[in-house]
Amino acid sequence: MRQVIIIGSGPAGYTAAIYAARANLKPLLIASSVEAGGELMKTTEVENYPGFAEGIQGPDLMMKMQEQAEKFGTEIILDDVVSLDLTGDIKTVTLGNGDVHEALTVIFATGSAYRKLGLEDEERLSGQGVSWCATCDGFFFRKKTIAVVGGGDSAMEEATFLTKFADKVYLIHRSDSFRASKVMLDRAAANEKIEFVFNKRVEHIYGDGLVNGLGLIDTVDGTETTLNVGGLFIAIGADPRTHLVHGQLDLTSFGTIAVDGRSSRTNLPGVFAAGDVIDPTYRQAVTAAGSGTVAALDAEHYLAGLPKELTELVEAVSVTA
Repeated sequence: MRQVIIIGSGPAGYTAAIYAARANLKPLLIASSVEAGGELMKTTEVENYPGFAEGIQGPDLMMKMQEQAEKFGTEIILDDVVSLDLTGDIKTVTLGNGDVHEALTVIFATGSAYRKLGLEDEERLSGQGVSWCATCDGFFFRKKTIAVVGGGDSAMEEATFLTKFADKVYLIHRSDSFRASKVMLDRAAANEKIEFVFNKRVEHIYGDGLVNGLGLIDTVDGTETTLNVGGLFIAIGADPRTHLVHGQLDLTSFGTIAVDGRSSRTNLPGVFAAGDVIDPTYRQAVTAAGSGTVAALDAEHYLAGLPKELTELVEAVSVTA
């Protein structure tokens, strides 16, 4: 029996673990078996996280967070949660290896997953020229002409990073203006390897084994053109990972987990949520970290108000173990 189990290992999960561990709650953090560290493990230089004036690589930032969480006593398991029972005073978390863990509180910080275009050939050509991660796959596109689809900061970052490898990068957007921040947009616009393609949406991905072209539909007049590229990187946002809590936790109209005001409290007592899984708007590493802080403090306050017979269960199990 644990006082707190944290599900997720991004900035929200690790920050929650740091605060919970320093409060002597001895948290157990369940990190993914294949995606530990969250989406920042797939990013390049992070320039806007406070404390790193020269910037820091995403994976390095996450490793520092993990080390800090472990320093204060967080136990980390690299496995996947396959089911949850969040009802009642004692919550149960079942892992892919069959182990079942119990806790008085759960902090749900599973982040978000890359959004897909929904095209027939998207899955067929995944790993064969279609990618959602420039830092993972950019090396394989040396001296090629490639395309990035999207209009936000992530699309600008992907396109800019890919110019380290590709000879040319088309940045495709369905509108005539980008929603990216000015600094990211200016950086991409100044890169001579990047060419903006406005008012176009990707309708087809061509290729027999490997991507060799795109079919683009003009969003103004409906005409279709072909763009010859050797790869496509999709950067159109992400969706919150909430499938484990469907039917248990209330969701918002955005698909994120609903919380009470500025707190992390969900509709179930003892269950808290933090990070991108509750945030449809900002979705920044620093806001996720702040959200993880809130969740840990909320969990600590909740535990302090529980009846003695429940908190004694944790002590009894600890002594037995």
